[in-house]
Amino acid sequence: MKLTHSYKQATVDGKYDVIIIGSGISGLAAGALLAKAGRKVLILERHYTPGGFTHMFKRKDYEWDVGIHYIGEVHKPTSVLGQVFAYLSDNQLEWAEMGEVYDKIIFGDEVYDFRTGIDNFKEELKKHFPAAEDQQAIDEYVQVVFDVAKVGGGYFAERAMPKPISFLFGKFMRRGLLKIASQSTREVLEKITKNEKLIGVLCGQYGDYGLPPAESSFAMHAMVAKHYFRGGSYPVGGSSRIFDTIAPAVLKAGGAIYTNADVKQILVENGKTTGVLMADGKEIHAPMVISSAGVMNTYYHLLPEEVSEKAGLPQKIKSLTPSSAHLSLYIGLKHTAEELGIEKPNLWIYPDNYNHDENVNNFRKDSKAPLPVVYISFPGAKDPDFTNRFPGRTTIEIITIAPFENFSKWDGTRWKHRGEDYDAYKEELSQQLLEYLYKYVPQTKGKIDYYELSTPLTTKHFINYEHGEIYGIDHTPDRFKQTHLRPQTPIKGLYLTGQDIVTAGIGGALFGGVITAAAILKKNLVKQMMSQKVG
Repeated sequence: MKLTHSYKQATVDGKYDVIIIGSGISGLAAGALLAKAGRKVLILERHYTPGGFTHMFKRKDYEWDVGIHYIGEVHKPTSVLGQVFAYLSDNQLEWAEMGEVYDKIIFGDEVYDFRTGIDNFKEELKKHFPAAEDQQAIDEYVQVVFDVAKVGGGYFAERAMPKPISFLFGKFMRRGLLKIASQSTREVLEKITKNEKLIGVLCGQYGDYGLPPAESSFAMHAMVAKHYFRGGSYPVGGSSRIFDTIAPAVLKAGGAIYTNADVKQILVENGKTTGVLMADGKEIHAPMVISSAGVMNTYYHLLPEEVSEKAGLPQKIKSLTPSSAHLSLYIGLKHTAEELGIEKPNLWIYPDNYNHDENVNNFRKDSKAPLPVVYISFPGAKDPDFTNRFPGRTTIEIITIAPFENFSKWDGTRWKHRGEDYDAYKEELSQQLLEYLYKYVPQTKGKIDYYELSTPLTTKHFINYEHGEIYGIDHTPDRFKQTHLRPQTPIKGLYLTGQDIVTAGIGGALFGGVITAAAILKKNLVKQMMSQKVG
C-alpha cells in the first residue's frame, strides 16, 4: 500500500470530513483516531517526506532519525503510551529496549549513569552522593516526580472537554498540576536539596525540553524524568516506522496523505472554517481543519490577519516564547557499532560547572563560551535492525543548542544554497562537535566516513518553525497557566493539536493528537484504547 502521494503530481478531489495540516505524530495520531471512528481524513504535509520529527533521511549508505532519539515507557505492556502506540499501529510498531543504562550524565570527567528502574536509579545516584541528607533528597525527589504524575492526568484531560463542562470543572482539574507547574525546576529542587552538584545531575536531561532549571516549569521536568525512570527504547527499523505503521489507518477509511502540499491559509467564512487555500491557489474544502503546525504558526500565519485579530488570538499568545533552536550533526561510519564498541546509552555532556543556568547564560552572552550541553545519540547501536538495512555501518548524532540569531543573516536564503560563508561556519561548528565525540568516544577518530550539520535554518525550512525551534513554545511556568492552549479555538471547526497543547517530545505530541481527537469525538479515547486488545 502506497502511503503518500505528492500533491504536485496528483489531483486532490473528493469530499473529506477533516483536513489536517502536518503529518507529524500529533496530526497523524489525530487523523488515525478519527479515521478509526469513521471519518474521512486528508493530511497535508509541506515537506517531501511525511512524519514531521519522526521522519528519517538518507545520505550515501546511511540513515538518520531527526527527532526520535529514545522514548520511555513504551516497552511496558501496561503503560498508557505503549497501549496508545499499539492501538494506533494495530500492534505493528516494535520497540527495542536500551538496556540497563539509558543516559550518562557527564560533567567534565565525572560520569553519572541513569539506570533503568526506580530502585536502580536511586541506588546509582546514592553511590555518588553518600551523605545522609543527599540520600534523603534523592528519595524525596523521586516521590515529588511521581506526585506530579498523579495530578497531571486531570490537567490534560480537561483540555479535551467541551467549554461548558470545562467552565464548571476546569479550575478544579487544573489546580493540582498548576500548584507545582507554576514553580521553576530550580525552585522546587532547592527546597529538596542545597547540593548544586546533585541539582545539576538531576537536571541532566534538561535538553529534552530545552530550558535550564531556573527557567523551566518543574512540571515539565518531572514529566520527562518519570518518562524514563523505567528505561528507554528505540523503534525497531527506525523512527520512520511510526508513520509507516500508523498511516494505513487513515487510508483504510478512505482518507489520503499528500506530501509537497504547502498550505498557505486556513479558509474562514462567517466565523467558521471551510477548508484551506494551498500555495498554488487551489482551495480544498472541509467542515473541519486541524492544525499541527504550532499555535504561533497557526494564529500568526495560517489564519487571515483580520480573522485572527477579531478572535483576539494574537493577544492570547503574545506572552509565549519559542523554544530553543539547535544544531544536529549526523555522522556515518564504515563500521558496525559492535566493531567499534559503541554502546546504546546517550551521552549528556556538560562543562565542569554543575550550574546549568550559569552555563546557559554564559553561552547566551558569548557564543564562544563552552557549549552548555552536548547530547550524543547512537541510533545505529539502538536499532537491532540497523545492520540488516545497512551492513557494516553505524550512525551517530550530536545535538547542541544554538541561538537562531547566529544564523539570521542567512535567513531567507535557499536550502543547500546559502553561500560559502555559511558552509564555512557550518564546518567550524561541525569540527567543534566532533571534538566532543573524539574525547568521549575516542574509538571513532579516523573512522568517520560522512557527516552533515543541520542548523536552525534547516529546521525552519523543513518544520516551518519561525525561529528553528525544536519544542514549539517554551515550557516555562507561565506556559502551563495558559488555558487557551487546548484543541478548541474560537473559530468553529478549527482545532489545534501537537506539543503546544500538551508538552514537548514524542509523548507530548502524541497525546496532543489523542486529546484533539477526543475533543472532536467527545469520547474518552485513552480509556477506550486501554480497554481494547490489539492485533
